[in-house]
Amino acid sequence: MCDKKRLEDFDHRELSGRTILVRADLNVPMQDGEIADDHRLVASLPTLSFLREAGARVILLSHLGRPDASPSSMYSLEPVAERLGELLSSNVEFVADPIGKEQPLSSDLVMLENTRFLSGELDNASDLAESWAELGDLFVNDAFGAAHRAHASTAGLAGAMRAKGREAVAGLLMARELHFLGRAMTKPSHPFVGILGGAKISGKIDVISSLLERVDRLLIGGAMANTFFQAMGLSTGASLVEEDRIPVARDLLQKSGDKLVFPVDCIVAKELREGAPHRAVTSAAVGHDDMVLDIGPETATAFREVIDSARTILWNGPMGVFETPPFGVGTIDIAHSVADVCDSGALVVLGGGDSAMAADLAGVTPRLTHVSSGGGASLAFLAGKTLPGVDSLSDKE
Repeated sequence: MCDKKRLEDFDHRELSGRTILVRADLNVPMQDGEIADDHRLVASLPTLSFLREAGARVILLSHLGRPDASPSSMYSLEPVAERLGELLSSNVEFVADPIGKEQPLSSDLVMLENTRFLSGELDNASDLAESWAELGDLFVNDAFGAAHRAHASTAGLAGAMRAKGREAVAGLLMARELHFLGRAMTKPSHPFVGILGGAKISGKIDVISSLLERVDRLLIGGAMANTFFQAMGLSTGASLVEEDRIPVARDLLQKSGDKLVFPVDCIVAKELREGAPHRAVTSAAVGHDDMVLDIGPETATAFREVIDSARTILWNGPMGVFETPPFGVGTIDIAHSVADVCDSGALVVLGGGDSAMAADLAGVTPRLTHVSSGGGASLAFLAGKTLPGVDSLSDKE
């Protein structure tokens, strides 16, 4: 990130009176037409406030959901504009045209309609990117959550602006994301502990390989542990297992030495539902009709001992089906453990929406160093992959 220009490299005088295109990640969850969680809107506020305080005019772009390249009221950004205005205590002019050329843009803060209503967005169409580039003097990409994709409103727009002799820079959120993720991956204080959970290892194979080169210990929980257990020859009963990934898991076990740490016990039940009867068993005693739905108390204690010694922690993915009580106990326990070690000065970075939800549920989010807003982008970064949304930005001189 040190070789890319950032919004904070500009002072207010350089921004005053200019029209700034901002690509934000306002892809919030919606329920019955209402915003169910506005965390991503809140995360965008520092960049928008910085620009408005500088006297810049802001044109805001974002996507919402997967509308299949056609207008849909279900995926309109209009309620997002309304909520953003409430958070900013200011009017946000909503423009139903995603390109913004069919009507004059009169306000100092304008939000265009969903970029994914346009067929060229996902294809990174150059003509679409060039149309947006005509609207502004400077492009600020603050959408870390979409940085791992080369879309017209991200990498394409950055390239179009640079082709016009203008600049494309990282917003405050983008810069913060890259700073803390980069610090954890390139300059970690040791012991460095990784924590991975969630349902599948298939989307995290590159992440596991990358982390194993850097961490001192890598704690594995969630359903992804079941695939490793199968590779070890242990029974996982009726639990979720990626059968086609067992050879990969076996290979990772051989390469990892003693770095990989697995649950020693787990919480099992006959069905996944709230309040279902459950019990703790050792990881070697899962019955044929048992479903593994959380780490057990002995595992939580063992993981906590590893976490307590850490000076750097990267956590991505819950330890169980934390949304369904009582199978969130292990995840909540780990959340408190990482918050405690962060209180003592360790760097703690969470990546992924489920991890962020778990931290919120545990009430520890304010105590953590950084909670990433981009799940897929975080995983791509941790795996060492190039992020087109970052790579396309202007280089520092």
